[in-house]
Amino acid sequence: MRFDELAECYERLSATRKRLEMRTILAELIGRVHGEELRHVLYLSQGLLRPEYEGVELGMAESLATRAVAAATGETVEAITAARKRSGDLGTTVEGLWTDRAKRGATLTIAEVYAALSEIAAETGEGSQETRIRRLADLLARANAREAKSLTRFVLGTLRLGVREMTILDALAERFGAGSKEARAQIEAAFNVSSDLGLVAEALDERGLEGLSDVRLTVGRPVRAMLAEREPTLADVLERLGGEAAVEYKYDGLRVQAHVPEKGPVRLFSRRLEELSRQFPELVAELPQAIAVKPAIVEGECVPIDPETEEIGPFQEVSRRRGRKYDLDRIQEEVPVCVFLFDVLLAGDDPTIDRPFPERRERLAAIVRPTERVRLAEQRRVHTVDEAQAFFDEAIAAGCEGIVAKSLQPGSLYRAGARGFWWIKYKRDYTQGLADTIDGVVVGAFHGRGRRGGRYGALLLAVYNPDLDRFETFCKVGSGFDDATLAALPDRLAPYETDERPDRIEAGLEPDRWFRPGVVLEVAGAELTLSPIHRAGYGAVRAGAGLALRFPRFTGRFREDKGPTDATTTKELLELYGAQVRRVEPSSETEEPAPGDG
Repeated sequence: MRFDELAECYERLSATRKRLEMRTILAELIGRVHGEELRHVLYLSQGLLRPEYEGVELGMAESLATRAVAAATGETVEAITAARKRSGDLGTTVEGLWTDRAKRGATLTIAEVYAALSEIAAETGEGSQETRIRRLADLLARANAREAKSLTRFVLGTLRLGVREMTILDALAERFGAGSKEARAQIEAAFNVSSDLGLVAEALDERGLEGLSDVRLTVGRPVRAMLAEREPTLADVLERLGGEAAVEYKYDGLRVQAHVPEKGPVRLFSRRLEELSRQFPELVAELPQAIAVKPAIVEGECVPIDPETEEIGPFQEVSRRRGRKYDLDRIQEEVPVCVFLFDVLLAGDDPTIDRPFPERRERLAAIVRPTERVRLAEQRRVHTVDEAQAFFDEAIAAGCEGIVAKSLQPGSLYRAGARGFWWIKYKRDYTQGLADTIDGVVVGAFHGRGRRGGRYGALLLAVYNPDLDRFETFCKVGSGFDDATLAALPDRLAPYETDERPDRIEAGLEPDRWFRPGVVLEVAGAELTLSPIHRAGYGAVRAGAGLALRFPRFTGRFREDKGPTDATTTKELLELYGAQVRRVEPSSETEEPAPGDG
């Protein structure tokens, strides 16, 4: 297929916010490409070159892309920068330049573009920036106006198609399963155990729905994590689980999925499918000793731990090691860690993912030989609220944030990529006014005043609505930020900054700066109330009102282990509203504190 056809499809996708229309456009596109080309099209449409867990990034800053455009056109960098400021988007600027120069018709193929972009991504080391600029300039010089716009936006990570995984899954179901719910469920199940939409699509293209049987659990390919629901009381937890449960410590750490092959290096993946192996070399070294049966896929929580006192440290300590590229030996000594394993998905030739939880836990205990850094999560079976409360108190005393209760019923299979009441978390926050903290996505920022002048003074946060595939605001938070965090915010948010409100953002407030969904942070507050300003669950409780967090404050915790679609959902926010211990009469509007109040 010519790349211009894909770029034309991208224009159609950018022009609509209707999910059904997007699904139809994608389904038509999928029907026109096959085999490896189909893989490449789906990766590119997500702004990727490879499955997300492989971590292949183009990493091209706008300044480098501008130099490539200058090299391809003969224009000066200054002229292009000035035009970019007027248009607000380098892609639009490039399209204008190409149109003015009456570029020739389309000649590029998808295969050529994908190969060239892969070469650009692979360039590292001394002189790599100049090589990247030259390669991109060569590609742009062969492109027509529409192609050049899409290429520029791709390398900058600003395609802005609004195409997310769920929309692509819908399109695959429409193309290969006539849009049936059964086909959709089969396709999503294959994606959840492979985390690779390209692989799933190619299997479908080869043999239809039957081809999904070839997409199996594989060491080295992460499984999308199973997630827990909430209940406000321990009595509710036990009732929901049929009067008995396996309760485990809820460690306040970094969730890790460890892939231990028969031979070769261990690979560690975070909940958001990022590889963490380099940041935790001691776990990579010790897991093969601790796991008696290989290959294996096990899950656990990585926490900081004092090797002398066995005390568990706070999450902020282990987060210092995540993403670290330098001083690994020093940080390893400063923040020793231990992984507490709580599940097994594969043990030798025995996939356990489709077995009830009691069988999985028994199998996990049988294959783990505890070491200093690899242990089993603390667990107990309970049948009464008193027993559950006693275990909860033990967990808190041990430095945990609560407990996770897990079903013992025959249906308690590992549901990859799903959230449900087979696992239920109960935290100490639940004994206070608002049940649990909220993981919000930064979608905007407001300039500070007074002592915060010259920097961001407050952030606009949103929750994720997976049903509508959009982000809905629920608070403006300015409290809880220390000076160092405020000073670092511009750099942290810079990769997501945009001049226009991103697609899929529903907001009643207009911040000074917009951001594409990317950064997730944790906030607490007094309670959830109804507000005409915010858009989370808009109209679900009362017409003309959404949910807002009253007196929000940043807890100090950036959820780097979560992507934007892993944040708190609109449904969860509505459940928290209904489960508040102290209910107040909803008012017609919500008063929000000024930045720094509360």
